[in-house]
Amino acid sequence: MRTVRTAAALGLLTALVALGALPAAAAESLPPAPTPEQAASSPQTLATLSRFFARDGALARTAAAPRVDGASVPVRVLSPDFVAGKPGAPVARVEFRASRAVASDGQKASLWTVKQPGGWQVVNIATGDDEIRYAERGGGGLVFREPQIDAWYVQKGAKVLPLDEDAVWAVGRAGTSLAAYQERVAHAYGDKLPGSAYAKKGAAGGYDVTATVADGAGAGAGTVGGTVMAGTGLGAALLATLRRRRAHHRT
Repeated sequence: MRTVRTAAALGLLTALVALGALPAAAAESLPPAPTPEQAASSPQTLATLSRFFARDGALARTAAAPRVDGASVPVRVLSPDFVAGKPGAPVARVEFRASRAVASDGQKASLWTVKQPGGWQVVNIATGDDEIRYAERGGGGLVFREPQIDAWYVQKGAKVLPLDEDAVWAVGRAGTSLAAYQERVAHAYGDKLPGSAYAKKGAAGGYDVTATVADGAGAGAGTVGGTVMAGTGLGAALLATLRRRRAHHRT
């Protein structure tokens, strides 16, 4: 079994294993690679995918025949700087890259890769292919997710348009202006940014953009009214999505 290269990677992988995302042995044996695509299609990753697709007796592991379909896509989430109204801040920032994996029976999964010191590494396998589907629906715009309400949007110029029903609930079917969207998220999350009383209480980690991956995985994500709130760093963003995926999956 390979030793994880960094404490940050170990913290994230440990948290994912605890939630049942990856078998413990497989999580630490997935090797880094020069590109996300190479990491996603490595023999070790494909072997892990076979076990993933065969879980709950869905099909025989030897019959899974997983393959990676297409290139990876950047996965962006709502930026704390945008929420805070910092001049020039983009609406979202890249948290990881995702690749679509397909099994012989049509099951789909999303492989999440992050850049580590030794190269790109798969850190999670999630049911379904939401990240890639929404990127495809974006039609060349900037696709991003508001994890607090599990909503997907596309920014096209000065317009923010919904890509799923959660986003429709938030901004309407016709979407909204970028400025109006900023006002909405500032109102909803502005009191949960770094330095806020909410963040200092540690209720859900706030929006600590300086935390390491290990810190994020350790702190986890809190909940407000049953909605998963983003916690610290990449780890919490991944865990929030993982919890949502384990609870239910939209096809």
